[in-house]
Amino acid sequence: MSLHSKDIDSAFEGAGKKLGLEIWCIENLQLVSVPKSSHGKFYTGSAYVILNTALLKSGPPQHDIHYWLGNDVNKEDSTSVSDKALELDAALGSCTVQYREVQGQETEKFLSYFRPCIIPLDGKYSLRSGKSNGETYKISMLTCKGDHVVRVKEVPFSRSSLNHNDVFIVDTASKIFLFSGCNSSIQERAKALEVVQYIKEDKHGGKCEVATVEDGKFVGDSDVGEFWSLFGGYAPIPRDSPSAFQQQPDTPSTTFFWINLQGKLCQIAANSLNKDMLEKDKCYMLDCVNEVFVWMGRNTSITERRISISASEDFLRNQGRTTGTHLTFLTEGLETTVFRSYFDSWPQIAEPKLYDEGREKVAAIFKQQGHDVKELPEEDFEPYVNCRGILKVWRVNGDELSLLPAAEQMKFFSGDCFIVKYTYPGNGRDENVIYAWFGHESMTEDRAAAISHMSAIVDSTRGEAVMAQVHQGMEPVQFFLIFQSLIVFKGGLSTQYKKFIVEEGIVDETYDEKKMALFRIQGTSPSNMQAFQVDQVSTCVNSSYCYILQNGASVFTWIGNLSSSRDHDLLDRMVELINPTWQPISVREGSEPEVFWNALGGKSEYPREKEIKGFIEDPHLFTCTLTEGKLQVKEIYNFTQDDLTTEDILVLDCCREIYVWIGCHSDLNSRQQALNIGQKFLETDILVEGLSLETPIYVVTEGHEPPFFTCFFAWDPLKAKMHGNSFERKLAILKGRPSIEASVRNSWKPYFEETTPDSLRSRSVSSNGLQGSGSPIPSISSSKLNPADRHRAFCETPTAQRLFSESTLDKDSPTGEPSSSSKSTKVIQFNEIEAGLSSLIYSYEQLRVDSRMPVIGIDVTKREAYLSEEEFQEKFKMTKRAFYELPKWKQNKFKMSLHLF
Repeated sequence: MSLHSKDIDSAFEGAGKKLGLEIWCIENLQLVSVPKSSHGKFYTGSAYVILNTALLKSGPPQHDIHYWLGNDVNKEDSTSVSDKALELDAALGSCTVQYREVQGQETEKFLSYFRPCIIPLDGKYSLRSGKSNGETYKISMLTCKGDHVVRVKEVPFSRSSLNHNDVFIVDTASKIFLFSGCNSSIQERAKALEVVQYIKEDKHGGKCEVATVEDGKFVGDSDVGEFWSLFGGYAPIPRDSPSAFQQQPDTPSTTFFWINLQGKLCQIAANSLNKDMLEKDKCYMLDCVNEVFVWMGRNTSITERRISISASEDFLRNQGRTTGTHLTFLTEGLETTVFRSYFDSWPQIAEPKLYDEGREKVAAIFKQQGHDVKELPEEDFEPYVNCRGILKVWRVNGDELSLLPAAEQMKFFSGDCFIVKYTYPGNGRDENVIYAWFGHESMTEDRAAAISHMSAIVDSTRGEAVMAQVHQGMEPVQFFLIFQSLIVFKGGLSTQYKKFIVEEGIVDETYDEKKMALFRIQGTSPSNMQAFQVDQVSTCVNSSYCYILQNGASVFTWIGNLSSSRDHDLLDRMVELINPTWQPISVREGSEPEVFWNALGGKSEYPREKEIKGFIEDPHLFTCTLTEGKLQVKEIYNFTQDDLTTEDILVLDCCREIYVWIGCHSDLNSRQQALNIGQKFLETDILVEGLSLETPIYVVTEGHEPPFFTCFFAWDPLKAKMHGNSFERKLAILKGRPSIEASVRNSWKPYFEETTPDSLRSRSVSSNGLQGSGSPIPSISSSKLNPADRHRAFCETPTAQRLFSESTLDKDSPTGEPSSSSKSTKVIQFNEIEAGLSSLIYSYEQLRVDSRMPVIGIDVTKREAYLSEEEFQEKFKMTKRAFYELPKWKQNKFKMSLHLF
């Protein structure tokens, strides 16, 4: 659809270039801009156009257009405002979603822009006044409905307006009363208090009293008597009094229409819908009873779209539909989640988003459009928790757990399950995160046992730990950062796994050093690198990665043409980590010897195109209830920390991982039930985003939210420490007496600060200077624990031991130079080598691994040490002392380049 600039209202000039809300109103049949000071104040006799522009984590800005109709708006303004919304869509390149909003029946997405509420004003909007007129303060009565966004409706000031189901506000000149029906929820009462606070500040300048009245409470409080006196004294409220808001029935069916050029609706399907029914040059209407969608193909004209919008509005009027029927207008390619959910197997969008074309290009485009974008977020993940904590790892074998020694903690098997406990210093106390890791070949029995073991460990922390379920291949970055280095071998050691492969006649592929093995290397830095053993076939290599091929006595490192220098660095480090004695032959893609491909069963086609990482989705927050095994969810738009109400169970969907948040006053019975809710959420895939059933699931309890959860909110730690239910907390804030939870712990001192020497705690330093975590080793190197012994073993205070043989950088050194202790260690190493080998000097040509006249009887792992100091400096461009101060992997890299390794 195209529209000339002369056909677009001049009031829309520059629209969409600012983030946030822009609002226009129809005044005397003209479109006028509403100043920011009047945002949220809507008049019942007016019609408005509202544009919300949001900058997502990836892709271009997102535009949502709403046009709002007051209950007293005239027909001319109503028709004009829908045309203006269509003009605005055209001005923005037809890349918006449009919503019709009717006073009192607004969508939750619209209400979320104007928290805590919208209270429409009588009359028509005037640019000159911007406010309603009134000589004396008029007592008003409002009813509030909603747990997370509030619909406020003015009702007659009469006793007959009260009922037992809703929450009411009576606003007088000197005092605001909140009346809570006995059947209203705690969350509704808490949200109504936010409305009370808004009225107090907006209409009373913060100078009035607030009183709360409970349904059924008659005596003992002067506020109760004063409240009922406004109605001429107390009288019972009828039990069958209806709620001011009627609950909408569930959608029974869907009907699909084609809208022709005359505005006639032609039914073409019902209930069973397919995306192929939508043609680019047509407009369609989907009637879902409680909501109606108009879908407009990319090739339709603005005239066709106007006809379709008018036809859909006429349809609702002729059908006698209530104003609560929501009407949404969609352009092809911008279908909402709800719309897509009505179609069978809506395909995932395959086209790469703008973000995938390059972060710099996106930033430049945004700046051209007037957005204040300094830079787009870095792709590298920064850890949100201190990575110098204590790590414990157990292998699961049915009812038994085997605690792994420090040197084995980074070695997993795909046929096994593992429990990981990580303790790190939090805000005034130690915090714990417990992972259950499932290998992709692990047995169902071991997985169930792992969940049981993990729950026992969580119980040992008094239920305060974060719990997570993680599948191989879907690990969150935070998990990798805790380990820093991780190797996943094929096969398994558990009894169930061994039993399964015997019964199925499957060859045991469990790794050992004598077998052939192919490892894919991945990661972003030395503090985040992994090696995954894959099938030894050529189809498993990929030009985007580096690989290690172990074939008997021969070891190859394969460098893909699309891999980076960072990948090459990690490849060298992983060779050193897996087996320091290996002397690999380095080959680049395209120059492999025949023996390399023979080891992989012969050369065949494999992926050669650059792997494009999926774009970063913005998080979504949902309330969840599980009734008789059926999960019901509702999205909370534009969420904040205040939406984490203590009575609720919520799911934060971050696409790559989900968090199940448990309020202290929720009715959840167990952590395992929370995992079940998370699994049900993945199965439901409410956003139709193709969520994997193996997406990581975190379980987080109120008051113990980890930094990698709170980073999605503008987090106030004081709010997380408040006492009482949500109503009591809001009331305390309103009255200026917030109740903050007192610490029940003694003075805090992290145990690993006392028990672990600093030289043992540090493992490595990443490129951003953050220290790695220490690794614990118990007093016994390996143990098998029965369930009865778990609690004592889990609560033991471990001692930490360094996992890396290479020394680390001094955390206190501003230049990042090696610490004095690590320097002295390397000097000792250098002196020992000099003392033993200084009397033996050979030429470089004799010491090369491919020499035609090789030296016999030397230490082949230290060929460089036999060079004279002069020839050493000529070849290595540094002294021997400087060379031996380098990390071992870097020494080996130099030696390989000179054919001395």
